[in-house]
Amino acid sequence: MMKVTLYTDGSARGNPNGPGGYGAVLQYRDGKGVLHEKELSAGYRKTTNNRMELMGVIAGLEALNRPCQVEVVSDSSYVVKAFTENWIDGWIRKGWIRGKHEPVKNVDLWKRLLAAKEPHQVSFRWIKGHAGHPENERCDALATAAADGAPDTLFTDPGGCS
Repeated sequence: MMKVTLYTDGSARGNPNGPGGYGAVLQYRDGKGVLHEKELSAGYRKTTNNRMELMGVIAGLEALNRPCQVEVVSDSSYVVKAFTENWIDGWIRKGWIRGKHEPVKNVDLWKRLLAAKEPHQVSFRWIKGHAGHPENERCDALATAAADGAPDTLFTDPGGCS
C-alpha cells in the first residue's frame, strides 16, 4: 500500500464572513523512490477556518486514485479531534448544532469527509502552533492564496477537488 503524507491548512482570513480557502499538498514516493507532490487549493467566501481545514483533508483524500496509507499533517486540533474523538460521527447521528458558527448544514461536509476517508488507512499528526512551521508553511501559503482569490459566492460544494 502506497504511503502518502497530506499537509493541509485552512484560512478564513480572520473573518467567517470574509474569504476562506484551503491548501493541501500530497507527498508520496513512487516505486522507484522518487518523491512526487500534488498541490490542491480552492477558495470560498462566507465560511470558517474549521470548514477550510476539513476541505483540505477532503480534497487530499479524494485526489487519491487508489487506497493508500495516509498521514494527515495539520496545525488544526479541530481536524484531529474530529476523528480521534468521534466528533463527526456524533454530529451526523444526532444532528448537533455546536454553537452559532457550526450549523447542521455541516453534516453534509462531515459525511463527505468520512466517505473520502473510507478506502484509506488514515492517521493524523498535529503540528502545535500555526504560521512558520516548516512542515505546514507551504499549505498555509496555498490556503492564504486561495482565500485571497476566493470567488464572491456562498460556500456550497467544491465539486471534483482534483
